Amino acid sequence: MNVLAAGGLKESTLAMLLLDIGVVLLAGAALGRLAQRLRQPAVVGEIAAGILLGPSILGLLPGNLTERLFPAEVRPLLSAVAQVGLILFMFVVGWEFEKRLIRPHAGLAAGVSLSSIATAFGLGVALAPFLYPDHATVAGKEISFIAFATFLGTAMSVTAFPVLARILTENRLLETRVGTLSLASAAIDDLLAWCLLAYVSALVTSGGDYTDLAWIGLLSVGFVALMFLVVKPLVARLVWRWAAAERWPALVAVLCAGALGSAVLTTWIGIHAIFGAFLFGFVMPREPARVLAEHLRKPMDNVSVVLLPVFFIVTGLGVNLGALSGKDYVALALIVTVACAGKLIGAIVPARIAGLSWRESRDLGLLMNTRGLTELIILNAAVSLGVLDERMFTMLVIMALVTTAMAGPLLSRRSAAETPKTSQASKTPPQTPQVSESAADFITPRT
Repeated sequence: MNVLAAGGLKESTLAMLLLDIGVVLLAGAALGRLAQRLRQPAVVGEIAAGILLGPSILGLLPGNLTERLFPAEVRPLLSAVAQVGLILFMFVVGWEFEKRLIRPHAGLAAGVSLSSIATAFGLGVALAPFLYPDHATVAGKEISFIAFATFLGTAMSVTAFPVLARILTENRLLETRVGTLSLASAAIDDLLAWCLLAYVSALVTSGGDYTDLAWIGLLSVGFVALMFLVVKPLVARLVWRWAAAERWPALVAVLCAGALGSAVLTTWIGIHAIFGAFLFGFVMPREPARVLAEHLRKPMDNVSVVLLPVFFIVTGLGVNLGALSGKDYVALALIVTVACAGKLIGAIVPARIAGLSWRESRDLGLLMNTRGLTELIILNAAVSLGVLDERMFTMLVIMALVTTAMAGPLLSRRSAAETPKTSQASKTPPQTPQVSESAADFITPRT
């Protein structure tokens, strides 16, 4: 009791925090499992669990249960736990970004990715003037139209790589041309999405002052150079030496500290913390692959299993369907329509030009339209930057949920019919083992 008081944390607050984390883990596991039974990624169920525990469902019942279960003094602590989990997850995402996945389809993957991003981004920016007047003020502070429009375009442009990999596995599409092409395109898409988010972060942080924006840009370039020229060789030497000596606990601790330190540095620069964690993971060595997967990635995945559901629940707690008016539901319909149109058109057109069939092109468009966890990360970053109000955040989370949930059911009818033909046509193993091995490496992160 005295120790807790000296640390500034009441024993009752700590007890409530521990209770909330327990509730979060149980709710996330239960609804995540239910989602998988319905042929959906676990992230769909975990987001739904957050919405269920939030003001949209539980909060409507008598007794103000959401506020009693998640009191105001505990929510910042939950958010802090969620952010730690998110930073470490972004480190793993950067680490698992595999260039070998892109090489076999580099030209077409780049075309599909750039086209889908450009189309979705352009449609998002075009939609912004209709939404901005009702969402121009956040917490009493007016946000610039440029920041709002740029962020909305970025939110429309996202494809969630981990969720996409899980959908491909469950629909037996991982070894198909559409599967490998969509993974390569999504890998490029994710990388560009983080760059766009870094730009939006710098834009908001600078307050529209081009001198500050230029300074943030200069510091960001210096940070990237530091990571590649200094940190990358140092980390490579450290990993090889400590792996040879089997100093795994110390290595995991140092790498986690490095990810957190990089996140702090990018926050100081003026871009979001997740960019620093991602880049630190990106410069990590990939070899020796099997040893690192066994002794480093598995512990990191276990951390994600515990901490990421907290992130999903905290996100769901910010969703308030009751705050939406009739006009907002019209806006929500427009947002979902524009989001789907941007990705579908942007992916289908280059795929058809490259010679893919209509069916393959449609599948590719549906897969590129999957947003999932990546979208939630960007939305939470926008909230922390003060770009989104509660209503817009709610609408965009629902959009992410809808676009993620729609891919599996629409793909399953086609893949079930096509996959047996592929297996009958060739009894030999796939001829692209390098791509499939790399793709399989991405399946382990939480989706």
